[in-house]
Amino acid sequence: MKNHILTALLFLMGSVCFAQDEQPVSGQIAGHDYVDLGLPSGTLWATYNVGATKPTEYGGYFAWGETEPKEEYNFRTYKWCKGSYDSMTKYCTESGFGFVDKKTVLDPEDDAATANWGGSWRMPTKNEIIELIDGCTWEWIENFQGSGVNGCLGNSKLNGASIFLPAAGNRNGTDFEKDGKYGYYWSSSLDKLYPDDAYNLYFSNDGKLHYKAYYRHYGYNVRAVSIKEYTVSFYTKDSVLIESQKVKKGKSATAVDAPIVDGYEFIG
Repeated sequence: MKNHILTALLFLMGSVCFAQDEQPVSGQIAGHDYVDLGLPSGTLWATYNVGATKPTEYGGYFAWGETEPKEEYNFRTYKWCKGSYDSMTKYCTESGFGFVDKKTVLDPEDDAATANWGGSWRMPTKNEIIELIDGCTWEWIENFQGSGVNGCLGNSKLNGASIFLPAAGNRNGTDFEKDGKYGYYWSSSLDKLYPDDAYNLYFSNDGKLHYKAYYRHYGYNVRAVSIKEYTVSFYTKDSVLIESQKVKKGKSATAVDAPIVDGYEFIG
C-alpha cells in the first residue's frame, strides 16, 4: 500500500525594515508597526505608543482599564470605582477594596490597546513586561535622534533589534508630571493583594527599568503587544493547497480532514 503523507510547511512572514525615526520594524499588525526582539515567549512589541504615530510621540494617557484619555485622573473620575480606592466595581480580589469579582487581567473591552488598535493587539501582562526588561540592555537617551525627546532605548540581547520608550511622564489630577524624566507604561495585570493598584513598567533617567504596582487611576502610557504567528499550510501529495491556518507560537494547528485518494492511505 502506498502511503500519502500530508505535509505542513511553516512560514514566518515579515522582514526587517525601518520606520519613522529610524527605528527597526519587523512588520505590521492591523496597520501598526511592531519589532520582533526575539523574546522566548514570541511576544511582539509595538514600536510606538497607543495614540501615537511614531516612536518619539507620547501618545495617549490612560487610567488602568479605561480606553480613552480624559482631562482629569483621580478616583473621583475613575470608571471602575465609586469615587474612592476602596469602592472598586470591577477587577477586585479583596472585599476591603470593593466588589469582589476575582478578575485579575483586563477584559478585551477594557484594554486600551485592543479597543484602540484592534486586531490581535493588547496590553502586555506583568510577565511580558519582566521579559522585556530582562531581554534587553537599556540606556537613557536624551534628545533621541535629534527629536528633542528623552527616553530609554532597549537593545535585544537575543537578536540585536531595538525599541525606544519615550519618557512621557504621567497624568495625575489635571497635571502632567515628570515628562522628559520618567516613563510609565501600564500592564494588563492587577495587583491581587492591593487591587486598587495595577502593575506597570517605569524608568527614570538612570536608564534602569523596573516594574511595580500603583494606583489604577493614574494616567500612564500604553505600549501594545501581540504574539508571533506562523502560517501553517497543508498540501496534498501533488502539492495542492488544502488549507492554511494562522497559529500562534507555542500552539498547534488543527488537523484537516484526510484527503481521499485511490491507492493511498493518509498517515499524518
